[in-house]
Formats: sequence, structure tokens, C-alpha cells
Amino acid sequence: MKDSTILRTARPTEAKTISELAMRSKAYWGYSSEFMAACRDELVVTQARIMDTQRDYFVCEVDGVIVGYFAMRPISEFERDLEALFVEPQNIGFGLGRRLLEKAKEVASKRGAKILRIQSDPNAASFYAAQGAIHTGNTESGSISGRFLPEFKIELLAKSARGSIRS
Repeated sequence: MKDSTILRTARPTEAKTISELAMRSKAYWGYSSEFMAACRDELVVTQARIMDTQRDYFVCEVDGVIVGYFAMRPISEFERDLEALFVEPQNIGFGLGRRLLEKAKEVASKRGAKILRIQSDPNAASFYAAQGAIHTGNTESGSISGRFLPEFKIELLAKSARGSIRS
């Protein structure tokens, strides 16, 4: 799989594909249809969001098919928020999530970030911990009242502040 895998900047025309991927990936954890409906707005990616110059959207492609993506935005001069990281269910467990996270760390560092913040689905918490993220607490979900999500941070070494990002 690695020989045919590329990470590249997402295109605005891929918003629907990315949104559908996020829904399938979230549903992988066995959530009910009611739960999925409640978090739908949070998972939808629009063309405008992809075109937002403050955000970074990267996709993971295998043999020309998008099988994962991440989205990231600044939350302060030296911190970025990993808004999303999803992998197609049939591709979970093959290292694509790790590759996406490594790319996110690289991009954040090139943008001058020292900290990458992550609000995780509880089912993905062990993934982030295994990648060296430090659990910093829990926060209430924006989609489901009374549901709390683990928060993590990864400390980065900034490579070149505000550098251009190429894929």
C-alpha cells in the first residue's frame, strides 16, 4: 500500500468525497444513526472551508482514491488545532492515520506552531496516545450535550515560521 500512497493538499471539488469519508469513518465505531445525525454538521466539509487560507486540508490517496484526510486550523500564533483526521474504515490499521498525523505535525511546524491541539473521539484516544500525544483533559462535545471528549497536545519543533507548504 505504501508504494501507491500519496499525501497532498485537498481540492475544493473534493469536499463531498471528504465529508462522506468522515461520516463512514465515524460510523466505524458503531455509533447509532441518531448519534451520527447529531454530529453530521460537525463532519461536513465545504468547498469554502477547503479554500480558507487559514486552514490546511490534506488527503491521503491510494491508487488515486482518497482514503483519509486531515484538517487543521490556527488557534493562536503558536498553536494549531487538528480539526479532523479520518481514514476509510477498510484502511484503518495500515498506518495511514499515523502518516496523516505525521504530515499534520510537519505542516503545523512549518507554519510556526509549537503545539498541535487535538480533540479526539474517545475511540481514537489510544491512537493519539500511541503517537506521543499528551492527554490534557476533557471537553464537552459541541454536537452531543453531556458527552465529553479527550483532549491532547503534541509539542512540535517549529521548522520555519510561516513557510510555504508543498506536497
